[in-house]
Amino acid sequence: MSKMKIAVIGQSLFGQEVYKELRKEGHIIVGVFTIPDKDGKADPLATEAKKDNVPVFKFSRWRLKGKAIPEVVDQYKATGAELNVLPFCSQFIPMEVINHPQHGSIIYHPSLLPRHRGASAINWTLIHGDKKGGFTLFWADDGLDTGPILLQKECDVEPDDTVNTIYKRFLFPEGVKGTVEAVRLIADGKAPKITQPEEGATYEGIQKKDNAKIDWNQPAEAIHNWIRGNDKVPGAWAEVDGQKVTFYGSTLVDNDTGANGQPLDIPGANKPGMVTKTGLVLFGNNGNALLVKNLQFEDGKMIAASQYFKSGDSAAVQLTEEEKAFAGQMRDVWKSILTNVVQIEDSTDFFKSGAASMDVVRLVEEVKLRASSCLLQNEDVYMATTFQDFVQMCVRKLRGEDSKEELVVDYVEKNINNMTIQMPHQLFINGQFVDAEGGKTYETINPTDGMAICDVSLAQVSDVDKAVAAAKGAFEKGEWGKMNSRDRGRLMYKLADLMEQHQGELATIESLDSGAVYTLAVKTHVGMSIQSFRYFAGWCDKIQGSTIPINQARPNHNLTFTKKEPIGVCGIVIPWNYPLMMLAWKTAACLAAGNTVVLKPAQVTPLTAVKFAELASRVGFPKGVINILPGSGALVGQRLSDHPDVRKLAFTGSTEIGKHIMKSCAVSNVKKVSLELGGKSPLIIFSDCDMDKAVRMGMSSVFFNKGENCIAAGRLFVEDTIHDHYLKRVVEEVEKMKIGDPLDRSTDHGPQNHKAHMDKLVEYCRAGVKEGATLVCGGKQVRRQGFFFEPTIFTDVQDYMFIAKEESFGPIMILSKFKSGDLDDVLRRANATEYGLASGVFTRDISKALYVSERLNAGTVFVNTYNKTDVAAPFGGFKQSGFGKDLGEEALNEYLKTKVVTIEY
Repeated sequence: MSKMKIAVIGQSLFGQEVYKELRKEGHIIVGVFTIPDKDGKADPLATEAKKDNVPVFKFSRWRLKGKAIPEVVDQYKATGAELNVLPFCSQFIPMEVINHPQHGSIIYHPSLLPRHRGASAINWTLIHGDKKGGFTLFWADDGLDTGPILLQKECDVEPDDTVNTIYKRFLFPEGVKGTVEAVRLIADGKAPKITQPEEGATYEGIQKKDNAKIDWNQPAEAIHNWIRGNDKVPGAWAEVDGQKVTFYGSTLVDNDTGANGQPLDIPGANKPGMVTKTGLVLFGNNGNALLVKNLQFEDGKMIAASQYFKSGDSAAVQLTEEEKAFAGQMRDVWKSILTNVVQIEDSTDFFKSGAASMDVVRLVEEVKLRASSCLLQNEDVYMATTFQDFVQMCVRKLRGEDSKEELVVDYVEKNINNMTIQMPHQLFINGQFVDAEGGKTYETINPTDGMAICDVSLAQVSDVDKAVAAAKGAFEKGEWGKMNSRDRGRLMYKLADLMEQHQGELATIESLDSGAVYTLAVKTHVGMSIQSFRYFAGWCDKIQGSTIPINQARPNHNLTFTKKEPIGVCGIVIPWNYPLMMLAWKTAACLAAGNTVVLKPAQVTPLTAVKFAELASRVGFPKGVINILPGSGALVGQRLSDHPDVRKLAFTGSTEIGKHIMKSCAVSNVKKVSLELGGKSPLIIFSDCDMDKAVRMGMSSVFFNKGENCIAAGRLFVEDTIHDHYLKRVVEEVEKMKIGDPLDRSTDHGPQNHKAHMDKLVEYCRAGVKEGATLVCGGKQVRRQGFFFEPTIFTDVQDYMFIAKEESFGPIMILSKFKSGDLDDVLRRANATEYGLASGVFTRDISKALYVSERLNAGTVFVNTYNKTDVAAPFGGFKQSGFGKDLGEEALNEYLKTKVVTIEY
């Protein structure tokens, strides 16, 4: 490609990026022609060129009374440009300049010419409801955007796109690339000149505030297109309560969205608007509805539309000393931007003091430099225009309080366990609680009394698609994908802190929904969940690759290194025994690695998962990063397995379902998979054990969490010389166990998770008795309301029996004898299973303990203890208990991909 001498004529950040990319390509920028400084501030294009010592010209005009100004044209010609590039230019450039270079002039235009010639092309693309948008690079002529086409690129226009979203997503980044590509074609002598057709040509004038008034006598979709087509500039407006109000953030919604709102009369509208918890619902002349999120008044103040009838401002936040220091830094930032203001007072208004849209961008970036955990958006500045309001807003964001007004949660409230618990019960998709497609719901049942707790939204396949799209958008285009690793870690720490503040509420919900004993729920179900997020938060900025000394490194000067990168959208499917903890084990590692999540909780235990979604939103996790879909495995789990945009699936559950998921993931798009499946964990108790400890830990190994424990000791092998004594001791301990309400602090043993599982345990015990095992105690349902099952002990269990081979996943102890001193035979029997999740051994002989632990074929071996898992220790199984690890550093690798980079220098 030959290098050309180029004059860049234009302005703005877009012009700046084009200029930078052309220089990277090796072209010589002989001059930059841009607009004069405004309020003492140079245009970004001028600032960038000045840094490179490229000549910068700031002509206020190129023509006078319709004729080119000779002095201006002469200065331009003196640069010797071979090509003019006009990336974004608001000035009229005379033909003497356009036609002067050897290669002429090319112009970037943000529409698919010949459609939407003229100014405000992006606005009109949206106002007309075009399904396709894009940009054109064309050869300049003496017409208005009529020159021959050099290059065009198109994109889909999303239903809720605004000028800002389509510009940021496509027109800006791809437009910069397209402009550089057009110059490359010219340099290579391959640039086409395609005459524009007149068929389909349109011309619309510049959109100004005066002509942006909303016409209410049209369908809802047309009103929606008008509002989004004018969002943010110039802003569609209407008269409300005697003043001009501008509408932002429009979406089309169901007609019943405003059913529970407060009416707002709007002159000219077909019916009153409705102010609801989600925004202002408006209606077209066809009766269909749209929702507006934000409103701006004539004085520049912007509010959430849902707050229209709220009187006064919220109470001022009292600042800590650290926050006061931050406020002082912000005062200095405002002063550096508002150079014409002598003193920044609390009442100083950012925009009334001369700030423009570029200043908003700068202010947001300045805040990020000083407080990276303050996740400020451009829109936030418009909603807090005075210095005092701005500082208050920033402090609320730093404290994780800012989203409370925006997040709309339809709680089910219950006064229970000496507290009021608030339980969301809808799907959580793209940062919002929403109903399932078609409003489908189901009842989640309290296993303590068998009664319904509440109705929960039942996700459908279409809901999975929406959640995956949200997660993909957040990963590829959203704030999450751009966030640095330490900020990611800060968010996770904040989430852990908020979970800790809600520990009692989360544990109560867990007890209600799963039957977990409250004291255990506090310590383990919720406590270990909090620990998981804190542990993995610390890993966020420590994920790194390595440098590899390859054979060709010398003398050819090659450098090879690896990078650890997030996978993308991860599907997570969790079981019902530890609803919140299983969520935390997988989600914390997944988020720490930088991925986004679509999670399906078990259908019978959804409530702590959707509560978790609320807390994550409260601390500022960006929309789309976390999505929670209560629903059936056959629909939601299957769609996640099949979905082409899900790149990883993590599953905990039965081996049967795990095999099916693995097959679906392979057939769909060869997803990365990790599986934690069934277990039949052997525990070997030798005669030289600490008997008290072996009894205590043996009880825990079986009856912990009502036996609903993936690593529960599925079979205890007890040396024959101590078998009878050991049996007597564990029976005594079982008889002491208190069965009852899991919220009672003295309860040892709560209800089984759900009725189908309890019924399965009854059948399991019947099978044991039928095959000849000795039922020592238990084996049946407790005669009381709810799904309570008696702690059970079987002995004389032979290797061929059903209960010796299959997992009960319940409070059933399976005891078998082994001959004294026959170490290798008991190891053979212990390993004679297709499962390999966990195992254990009790002995005082360290040599024996090491020998046994080396030969037990399981992912975890406990020696003289049991159930001692920790967030820092990897957890996972062998054989048909699955593969992949939760917890520890190894868990991160389940959610990362390794890229190898080799450079010759």
